[in-house]
Amino acid sequence: MPKRFNLLTVILLVMMVIALSRSGLGAPKITADAAVVLDARTGSIIYGSSSYQRRPPASITKILTGIIALETGRLHDQVLVSPDAVYTEGSSIYLQPGEKITLEELIWGAMLESGNDACVAIAEYLAGNEYEFSYLQNRKAKAIGAWDTQFVNPHGLPDPEHYSTAYDLGLMARYALRNRKFQQIVRTCEKKPDQTGMARSYINTNRLLWSYSGCDGVKTGTTREAGQCLVASASRRGRQLVAVVLHSDNRWEDAARLLDYGFDHTELVKIAAAGQPVKIKLADGLEPGLDCRTASDLYIVLPAAKVPQVNTKYVTLPNLKSPVFRGEKVGEIQVWLDGNLLARTNLLAAVTMPARNWFTVLIWRGYRPLLAWLKKWHVL
Repeated sequence: MPKRFNLLTVILLVMMVIALSRSGLGAPKITADAAVVLDARTGSIIYGSSSYQRRPPASITKILTGIIALETGRLHDQVLVSPDAVYTEGSSIYLQPGEKITLEELIWGAMLESGNDACVAIAEYLAGNEYEFSYLQNRKAKAIGAWDTQFVNPHGLPDPEHYSTAYDLGLMARYALRNRKFQQIVRTCEKKPDQTGMARSYINTNRLLWSYSGCDGVKTGTTREAGQCLVASASRRGRQLVAVVLHSDNRWEDAARLLDYGFDHTELVKIAAAGQPVKIKLADGLEPGLDCRTASDLYIVLPAAKVPQVNTKYVTLPNLKSPVFRGEKVGEIQVWLDGNLLARTNLLAAVTMPARNWFTVLIWRGYRPLLAWLKKWHVL
């Protein structure tokens, strides 16, 4: 009897563990002091731990430096390297004073080899000096939505006034990954000298590019104050995730566990596509239905078990009446789960619908048969 009881207990415990795993309730075990994993398309937080805590970001700073350079500079411009850039402490691509190098190669050197000298050269080229460049960094961070970020240099060397959060760094990576050139750079394992004028060879410091299936970025960072840091992205089954770990004992394993957790426990569900046709009721229109289009793509991220419970509602504006003009907001598609509104997108009128009166009714009833007759006889 005791043996049978023990066996039954073990079976029940195993079933509970499996159920918890499938439901997404079991949090990933990581060593990082702060972490987050985001869905790249929607920005949804899949898991977070101290994700809003301000911490030194080390060389993850260079994500923002790189995307600013790509968006505001000209890649083929020749940059004159200053002594200040050359003698920047820390990791280096070994620039020489007075050397001329393209902005593109500086970006490759900053993102792959994590060259601090390359970052200073970029800052001086774009803004004159590091101080002025930090203004560009902080303005860009706020535009992205990274409100708990303040940078005072382009490389991430320690400074009490230089900080960010795991969540903010995830937002920066998510934003930067929309840029195709940035995507190309951060997913490259090794860049050798080629016809674009590159004089050096660069090897990516992100080991997950070699060891984690689907890894396609983004950036490492290490200082004594910040510890081991990593922003990693990976794409599988048509979706991309971004994981951030700060002050980790094992950043590679932590990031891999976060990415696995996101892929295994959640699904990206497409509710509607931008421009998708929808017809809604218009009580006083010349026709009972009004042709509409969705304003944007509508996606949600949920635990797999919750997907069948999602409720999609088509909601028209209260007291909607004609006239309605093309492009005007007439309602929303709303996604609900357990009484909570998860996401929504606007419904826009695809046609202009005049106000209903005797004149418009007369024109409408006469115009449509005439139009059909002209098309029948190939006049139109």
